[in-house]
Amino acid sequence: MIGQRLMLAFRGKDNLSSEIRDAIKKIKPAGITLFRSFNIDNPQQVKHLTTLLQDAAREAGLPSLLIAADQEGGQLMAIGSGTTQLPGSMALGAAGSADLSRRAGEVLGRELAAMGINVNYAPCCDVNLNPQNPVIGIRSFGEDPARVAEMAVAMMDGIQSAGVAACAKHFPGHGDTSSDSHLGLPIVPHSLDRLRKVEFPPFESAIRAGTKMVMTAHLALPSIDGSDAPPATLSPAILKNLLRDQLKFQGVVITDAMDMHAIAQGEALGANAVRAAKAGADLLLITTDPKDQQLVHASLMQAAKDGTLSREDLAASAERISSLKQWLANQKAEFDLDIVGCAEHRRVADEIAARSITLVRDQAKILPLRLGSGQRIAVIVPKPMDLTPADTSSYVVPNLASALRTFHPNVDEFIVSHSPSENEIASIVEGMRSYDLIVIGTLNAFDNSDQSVLVRKVLGSGKPVVVAAMRLPYDLMAFPEAPTYVCTYSILEPSMNALASALFGQGKFQGRLPVTIPGLYPAGYHLEV
Repeated sequence: MIGQRLMLAFRGKDNLSSEIRDAIKKIKPAGITLFRSFNIDNPQQVKHLTTLLQDAAREAGLPSLLIAADQEGGQLMAIGSGTTQLPGSMALGAAGSADLSRRAGEVLGRELAAMGINVNYAPCCDVNLNPQNPVIGIRSFGEDPARVAEMAVAMMDGIQSAGVAACAKHFPGHGDTSSDSHLGLPIVPHSLDRLRKVEFPPFESAIRAGTKMVMTAHLALPSIDGSDAPPATLSPAILKNLLRDQLKFQGVVITDAMDMHAIAQGEALGANAVRAAKAGADLLLITTDPKDQQLVHASLMQAAKDGTLSREDLAASAERISSLKQWLANQKAEFDLDIVGCAEHRRVADEIAARSITLVRDQAKILPLRLGSGQRIAVIVPKPMDLTPADTSSYVVPNLASALRTFHPNVDEFIVSHSPSENEIASIVEGMRSYDLIVIGTLNAFDNSDQSVLVRKVLGSGKPVVVAAMRLPYDLMAFPEAPTYVCTYSILEPSMNALASALFGQGKFQGRLPVTIPGLYPAGYHLEV
């Protein structure tokens, strides 16, 4: 009952470390979470690794492991190389199609199943209302609770149709925070009435539609837990009273990663693991550190022995976890590795990208682009970096310049630092003199003053400029004078190709803003060419 409350993690790609083999034998965990930096190179290697893990579980006399990953698409893809490059949730929100969201879920589920992964920590049910939210952003479908609910349920259906358990996250809603729970404890100050109208509906919809799992958020809700509110992960008022009793969720509750700094670490981790289990979490997502794994396991064991964790609650959690494993065992769908990144799946990614690209403004009337064969285009793109631990953008090299070369031969690329220095900005601006058109990409420039300075300097060069927000649409707030502004919501290849096609008039700008650009444009806005 105790070991089956734990989802462990480990470091290793081609073989199982002695530490994780030992943990499987002694702790007897429910499963393993795979992380890109620790465990993943490519689909073939992942399949080999998951096979080794399940073999080790059988040798230890355990039921099949839950093997999980964060495969959301877009900003957070645990398995990148070789898989279908789906643009992500906010791109789906801009496309506005529940059918596309379901098909994206099918792609995610099929590819994970083919690699031996049976739990996807997706969809993201958070309603992104706060431009300063550092951890959700484009992981959200948008700012409208009803639309987020519709899209999340569709993605969940798609994932589970492939025999992979979906996980609605981050309950009770991480979309209106201004701090990152990886780094500290965010507080959501809203009333219960507001929470019921905005934060809860996507989770309610996912629960009614049959999500197998719900992931807790490490954030505080004073309206429910008072002025000294704990993280929701540790709150019986949120997990038992709200999630179980009021929202009637009967599936498995899993915590967000317990090594995030909204949760006290060190020796306190053991006590907090007990608090999470007592509050109503069935599964605890634990760090790769064997000492932390042993501490949490020992703490839970002691709490079971001394009655802190009741036998009734232990049995109920064990039954829910066993039922999930039985559901997975009963799934008939089987997928070969050939399906990972296949042409059919790539077509889904391309359609999402094509239907999401949003034209917000073209006051300069330069679209579609019409250039003579001798004219030159400069493409300026910031080097992507991970803006939060829940981010895999640093693995991506945007191909915007090569995508534009499909339509025009004379395209030069300039990669700048994510936060370009004064000298770097001066050098770039000086180099723009010989170009006839500039396309400049931004990555959350509304929150990066150096990128904003670069854009404003480029806009002041007197050249025709297209500004492309390649992450959140809010960047226009930092340079509202930009005459031509488009949004892609993704730096992945399908989105860059779709942007190039739309700029040259071969494709249409079909997307609509899934969030408001404060003071400028409402959600749902788009400009038709």
